[in-house]
Amino acid sequence: MDANKLMRDDLKDLVPYEPHPYSDVIKLDANENPHEFPPEVLNKICFLLKGEIFTRYPDPMGDKLRGEIAKMTDMGIENIILGNGSDELIQLILQTFGGPGKRVVIPAPTFAMYKIHGQITGTRPVEVLRNQDFSLNIENLLKEMRNPETGITFIASPNNPTGTAVPPEQIESITRKVESLVVVDEAYIDFGGQTCLPLVKKCPNLIILRTFSKIALAGLRVGYLLAHRDVVVELTKVKQPYNVNAFSQMAAVAVLDNWPLFRAQIEEIKSERVRLETELEKIDDITVIPSQANFILFRVRGPAGWLHSQLLEKGILVRKKPGVTHGLEQCLRVTVGTREENDMFLEKIKEVLIPQKEME
Repeated sequence: MDANKLMRDDLKDLVPYEPHPYSDVIKLDANENPHEFPPEVLNKICFLLKGEIFTRYPDPMGDKLRGEIAKMTDMGIENIILGNGSDELIQLILQTFGGPGKRVVIPAPTFAMYKIHGQITGTRPVEVLRNQDFSLNIENLLKEMRNPETGITFIASPNNPTGTAVPPEQIESITRKVESLVVVDEAYIDFGGQTCLPLVKKCPNLIILRTFSKIALAGLRVGYLLAHRDVVVELTKVKQPYNVNAFSQMAAVAVLDNWPLFRAQIEEIKSERVRLETELEKIDDITVIPSQANFILFRVRGPAGWLHSQLLEKGILVRKKPGVTHGLEQCLRVTVGTREENDMFLEKIKEVLIPQKEME
């Protein structure tokens, strides 16, 4: 049997998202929280564990967690859907409002999964290049969004991998000028930028995506979206019934109940981001893109792939994308780690670049 011959023709050449599964390295490639999960919160979670969490199906809508999110966001529980990470919600939106004959507009460069999920759901991805400073090209973007086949537009703010944010007034202006759905992905909103959450009550075609993965629960996969009730009703028709497991729901509630502990970690990451940007800017061959996220994109003078491999040999894993375009050809992305991890990264990148500079 040739499985490739049985596969859908439009997916045979699909390039999957590729994490970097290296061991024995300092991982600064995946935008995770580098700090220890607070032991007191872990103890509370363990105390609450009951056997039925493992033997019974979870609450299909996750009402307890949705209720806590509703309080935090000043939204109604009917405006919220939980997801197995925001990745599942991206696919859910495309399954519900995309599909064959529809287009999804994507300002590029951005998170790879918008395009991948578009292809998986049979929705044609249409990339619109950002400006040189990675801001949105509003004129070109609106042109594609107004196409009658466009059902969805994804805008990440702050954007991955650039770290740049879009002002809410710009999002509101764009959203009011189209009838299709506008999805603002706020996965990194805790680290910078201004939220578009208040716009949900004013713009019925706006969806906000958020996740716990960047704050505390990357290993448990909990995301959520906020949207007009009518949009949530349609999405619920397509959503898998038990998509977020009971343990993940309970852990996410515990995180919200102990938010000040995680807020302190977030502030430390933001402080380290500023320090890391300042130190990187002192290296002649590096240009830093100012970031509002928990990572930094930087451009190097020479081949980015060479620097990536040199750092990996020294035990430091940063993010590169094979075959990248859209202004990222000479760029690498580094997650803001702990102070010790950041010091080690700075030490190793200087070991690689500064001797090379002295030889020229």
